[in-house]
Amino acid sequence: MKKLSTSPIKFTNHQDKYVLRCEKNNDPVRDDILEMYSNMSKETTQREANSNWAKNNLEYDLRTTDWILQKVRNSQLYAQNLYAALCNNSFQRNAVWPILKDEQWSCSWRYAGGIIADMREEGDYMDWYCSGIRDTLTDPTETELNSWTDQRRNDYNTIYKFFVNESVVTDEIRNDLLELGWIIVTDQEDII
Repeated sequence: MKKLSTSPIKFTNHQDKYVLRCEKNNDPVRDDILEMYSNMSKETTQREANSNWAKNNLEYDLRTTDWILQKVRNSQLYAQNLYAALCNNSFQRNAVWPILKDEQWSCSWRYAGGIIADMREEGDYMDWYCSGIRDTLTDPTETELNSWTDQRRNDYNTIYKFFVNESVVTDEIRNDLLELGWIIVTDQEDII
């Protein structure tokens, strides 16, 4: 198996926040909660080390393919667009047996956020979770834009404004997934 791209704070972020919250509220840190986080980490590591886990697994392909890892690491916009595509969609390896056996891969929004964090080797799922949900009814007013820092205004105009809603698959993402060997499965009832 190839080396998986992984965020260094995977599973530790929530544990650290839990400990800080307990300290802030003068609550005792519960060992069973710390053990739960430790077990989650161990179970994930064991699952990902199993060669069967890698078979027909889009996550494995995304986290081990250098060219797509570079695209995700080099562009927040691309990373968000890939996150959005992973949400509310099912995927299938573009090969005869997976298609005939109707083997599909899908994940939750949180899990999709975790995949992107792992691919970028930074942060956790919360950095991407619900990133496609924003106030699409109104853009910032000129006054609001002028009150922002130059960096925030630049980020909005070049990146965040182009984030897509969860389940949207851009042409670039669709083409890259196809090059990776995966297709997006459309439910028959969605076909008009």
